[in-house]
Amino acid sequence: MPLLYALFFLALAQALPAEYNLLHGPDPKDPMAAHIYQLDNGLTVYLTQNTQEPRFYAEIAVRAGSKHDPQDATGIAHYLEHMLFKGSQKIGTLDYEKEQVHLDRIEALYEQHFAETDPEKRAAIYAQINAENQLAAAYAIPNELDRLYTAMGERGLNAHTWVEETVYKVELPANRLAQWAKVEAERFHEPVFRLFQTELETVYEEKNRSLDNKSRVIHKAVQEQFYKIHPYRITTLGTVEHLKNPSLERMYEFYHTYYVPNNMAIFISGDIDIDETIQLIDRELSHWE
Repeated sequence: MPLLYALFFLALAQALPAEYNLLHGPDPKDPMAAHIYQLDNGLTVYLTQNTQEPRFYAEIAVRAGSKHDPQDATGIAHYLEHMLFKGSQKIGTLDYEKEQVHLDRIEALYEQHFAETDPEKRAAIYAQINAENQLAAAYAIPNELDRLYTAMGERGLNAHTWVEETVYKVELPANRLAQWAKVEAERFHEPVFRLFQTELETVYEEKNRSLDNKSRVIHKAVQEQFYKIHPYRITTLGTVEHLKNPSLERMYEFYHTYYVPNNMAIFISGDIDIDETIQLIDRELSHWE
């Protein structure tokens, strides 16, 4: 009888539908033999196998770029890209519960600063932001995500934002695939936009360099002539005015609007087992909503 029960439950488990679907199997004309899946939450996954080197390359792409920036907060898609390297409730913090108290105050103060027009009042609010930033920084671990990936043997950890997309990318040894999935699941499921003020200085400096770059100046002028109304007319880095007056609230709104599974895709190519990889991704990332 126990054997019959065991066989019954084994058959039942095998009969349960997988939480992903194969949208397209490898096309005989496709030299990469790509497998395309979709998880039940809408996340699309593209997998190809290449065993020339015991490594894999992964991208997480979001269908959201500067075209989707709010009109009163341009540059936010690019700024958000930077913030998604700052960790989560578990990565990048010594004590998130204590840190969160100050982060919540910082977010509220930035909204006051965003709405205020009086220069003296804005300066007073910014002084409060500075004070809270110093308190929050005591709990932050800068660059912990970068160090995690460095320890895993990464190459090319980076991201880019353009008009239609934001893409996060990394190359790792093949035996780090499971760790990659766990880190990215944590990173995108519950990101924390800590060190916001510090990163703003980095983004603002990037904007300043673009103003001295001839090719970027020409590109901006051409875009403005071609696109009189279309959002392509605004550069991915945003306007100086908006960078000087950022809104954390709008950044979170942007994140929750566009960083959702049915608006994202994962691309992995390398020394991977296709079946094991899609099962891993389903296990780690199917809880995204």
